[in-house]
Amino acid sequence: MTAFSLADLEKIIAERARSGDPSSWTAKLFSAGMDKAAKKLGEEAVETVIAAVGADRDGLISESADLLYHWLVVLALAGIPLDEVLAELERRTSRSGIAEKASRARD
Repeated sequence: MTAFSLADLEKIIAERARSGDPSSWTAKLFSAGMDKAAKKLGEEAVETVIAAVGADRDGLISESADLLYHWLVVLALAGIPLDEVLAELERRTSRSGIAEKASRARD
């Protein structure tokens, strides 16, 4: 297994976003703003689902990477660090998924 993590990718995204490099897709996404980044996230989510339903293993790996990248871009644009999402996931693991989902339905 690789030592590369989502935290590593989050740092790379932050560096490239600040770079202003016109050849950087990340810098272009940041300059285009949340609407463009969120639309790309949605496109990648759909492509990931299509690969999964089609049992396209290589496609699912590739589209999952695209999905995670664009998700981190959207989080960065929103000013939400990955650690906050991970803390929420950790909080949710303290009870069953059914109980956790039911508690959100009441919120």
